[in-house]
Amino acid sequence: MPREAIKKLYYSIGEVSEATDLKQYVLRYWESEFPQLSPAKNRAGNRTYREKDIELVNFIKTLLYEKKYTIEGARQKLKELQDHGLALNILSLEDQAPPSRPAVKVEPAQAPEEVTTTPPKDSPALNPERYRQFLTNLRTDLKQLLELIDS
Repeated sequence: MPREAIKKLYYSIGEVSEATDLKQYVLRYWESEFPQLSPAKNRAGNRTYREKDIELVNFIKTLLYEKKYTIEGARQKLKELQDHGLALNILSLEDQAPPSRPAVKVEPAQAPEEVTTTPPKDSPALNPERYRQFLTNLRTDLKQLLELIDS
């Protein structure tokens, strides 16, 4: 099932597994290795992933599978990004209405602490189409940020 087809507030571990092409045991293991990945649990004890959790899973997957980081290296990279004030939107989306697109200034000569994200003042109520566009743009920005960090 393509990830764009999912249009819910909460997702089961099975749905996240299918959407990210990862096994469920891998997702559970990553929860133990990455403190930032901590999906809520319902009364029955089942994990309930939100969109921000899925974005984080995809970011970790990129670090591990595409960038070839070790688990320790990926954990350190996430911590460094948070320590530099780059608590990536994927780590802080929480329950706020999605902005149309944050203004992200990334230039090759900039130090990481100079990168800024500013959500627009006219953030709309939840709009699925704008939110999908926001997530697409966020992925692009994250790829640029990774390239900057790795250079």
